[in-house]
This record gives sequence, C-alpha cells and structure tokens, in this order.
Amino acid sequence: MYLQQFQMSEFIVFSYLLGCQKTNEALVIDPAGEVEIILQQARKNNFQIRKIVNTHGHIDHIMGNAELKQRTGAVIIVHEADAQLMTHYSASSLVMFDAQPSPPPDILVRDGEVITFGEESLKVIHTPGHTPGSMCLYTPGYIFTGDTLFVEGVGRTDLPGGSWSMLLASITQKIFLLPDETVILPGHNYGYKPTSTIGEEKRNNPWVSPSLEGSL
Repeated sequence: MYLQQFQMSEFIVFSYLLGCQKTNEALVIDPAGEVEIILQQARKNNFQIRKIVNTHGHIDHIMGNAELKQRTGAVIIVHEADAQLMTHYSASSLVMFDAQPSPPPDILVRDGEVITFGEESLKVIHTPGHTPGSMCLYTPGYIFTGDTLFVEGVGRTDLPGGSWSMLLASITQKIFLLPDETVILPGHNYGYKPTSTIGEEKRNNPWVSPSLEGSL
C-alpha cells in the first residue's frame, strides 16, 4: 500500500493519500484544502482517486471535499452519525475557515464496515467522543485516528456532540486493543513528531493514564 501524509492549512491538519499499487486506485483521507498538492502526488504515482473518506465532519477536515470531488469524481464517505454535521455550517463559519461547503456524503458507513480501494482496504472503527460520528480507519500495521487520538494528546470534547467519557472509552476499549506496534497516523500535527504507535501512546499519553481515568 502506498501512503503519503500531508500537512494542510493553518490548522495543521494531516491529510492522507492511500493507493493500491496493483490497481492504481486511490483514496484520500480528510482533504483539508490545498487539493492540488494531493493531486500532484496522485498524478506522479499514476493513481486515480476514487474515494474521499472523512474521519469526522468538522470543517477543518472537509474543506477540500468539494474541489477534490469536482476534479476527480470521487465519492465522499463518512460515518452516518456525522452526515448532517458536515453539511450544516453557517456562511460565517465557512468565511472564518476560508472553506468551501462540502457536498453531502455519497456513502454512509457504520462500525465494522470495510472501505476498499483496489486490493487494499480500511476497516471502520466507530470512535465517538470528539464528534458522534468520529471514526478511525484500520489496516494491519496502521490506524488513521482523525481527531480521536493524537501523538500524546486526544481530541477536544467541548464542542457540540463531544463527550469525554465516550472519547476515553473509544481510545482505551477500541484503539488500544490493537497490536502495540500499530502505527498511529493522527488528524493533526499537534505532537513532537508526526506519528506514534499504540504502545507508545499506552505508555506516554498523559490524557489516558490510569490516574486520569480514575478521576472521571
């Protein structure tokens, strides 16, 4: 599987280009503007972008949906619980983020479903807490965690639909059940390095330490 991480916009969002090197079919996770950069990399590798997958519906992660869909014809995929969120931003919010409104999703997914691109696939892990429809995307060796889990950090829960108890459960009861060597590919560059592993976060993430969990 081909994998490229891009840091996008002033909100330091991580977008990802994934490609099947046998079929040249590709998908993009969280296009956060600056779509041409992603398209250039896809052209360089002969990839055809067929799918856009949003880890959740917050505006900073969907800002490139409209342009990328218009230029590639890719379908937009999101968890069913965030479908309404991603299309209901006010005009003032769009201006503040310098964002285009996202088209409505073409495909809604649920926990446990599989998103394919060529001969590669991603398993949907529903991880509510940051938003009701936040999801992580797992393929053996890698997990794309969106705004659920960062490098020694976690997603905020003070926005509408957020829940600290649900976020903590999503991390400790779902993500942390994966093999320790699994590479974490987060939704923002908020840490001291761009990636981590499940084992590192179990040991070092202060937000999910036993002492903090006991204080809830």
